[in-house]
Amino acid sequence: MMEIITDLSKCRPPPSGSAVTIGAYDGVHLGHQALLAELDRRSRLLGLRTAVVTFDRHPASVVRPESAPPLLCDLDQKLELLAAAGVERTVVLRFDEERANETAEAFVREVIEGALNARLVVVGEDFHFGHGRKGNVALLTEMGADGRYEVEGVSLRGDDGTGPDRTISSTRIRALVAAGRVEEAADLLGRPHQVRGTVVHGDHRGGAELGFPTANLDIPDTIALPATGIYAGWYERPDGRRFASAVSVGRRPTFYQEAGELLVEAYLLDFDGDLYGEEGRLSFVSRLRDELAFDSVDSLIEQMHRDVDAARQRLFHPN
Repeated sequence: MMEIITDLSKCRPPPSGSAVTIGAYDGVHLGHQALLAELDRRSRLLGLRTAVVTFDRHPASVVRPESAPPLLCDLDQKLELLAAAGVERTVVLRFDEERANETAEAFVREVIEGALNARLVVVGEDFHFGHGRKGNVALLTEMGADGRYEVEGVSLRGDDGTGPDRTISSTRIRALVAAGRVEEAADLLGRPHQVRGTVVHGDHRGGAELGFPTANLDIPDTIALPATGIYAGWYERPDGRRFASAVSVGRRPTFYQEAGELLVEAYLLDFDGDLYGEEGRLSFVSRLRDELAFDSVDSLIEQMHRDVDAARQRLFHPN
């Protein structure tokens, strides 16, 4: 089980030393996973304990909040993904104004050398940290040059490693999600993009008026949502049961001439029950179509039947 440390003063550095990586790790995508695999491989050879240093929020939300990116996962999901990747310890640092103004050198001395007793540091080759983003692979290498620790910069490319278009980054994945290209995003994440939220009451049209009762998920504003449209996906309940779903991300233009509130609604196939107040996890597998305004409710219902059939086909018979 992965050890999670949220208070740096309580972090006890292992006597044999740590193999450390640092970063936001938003999404823990395939590039991150390759880096973590290299960290694990090298740590085993050197007899070190693996440690990830990450943050309780995206640094941009403090440094430049007006342009902070939406997140591919919340902190809980990130920790789950890091644990699944085999990380032994994760240090979650609070990122605030004080941390944002900390020099790269001070960060290395306090966290990398002091709290974790690093003997190996593995980061992405274009990794930057510290005030003004002045910390990088070169600085880490310079500070570890006296033999205290070794530094390795790893390329975050796809398996074939060909060309800049194969570079895997959270920024690229966010752009794919925002464009509704969820299949391509999944290729880089190593899994479908997932959002999490609480089932809340909507306008109750789905069941009473349309015959398709939906789970309306209240998703935090900080989380990346796919472009408006209809998707095939999987809905997971707290007990782990999963249901194939037809999912709408949209503003219901058939009912609202002006843009309504953006809703994420999932119609669970072959399910009958009450989900209100329950936490749900929704994974986007495939985009089915754009969101459309229909001339009548009957036309919308006919299309919803087609959407459910299409979702069933995509999820159970993808080929």
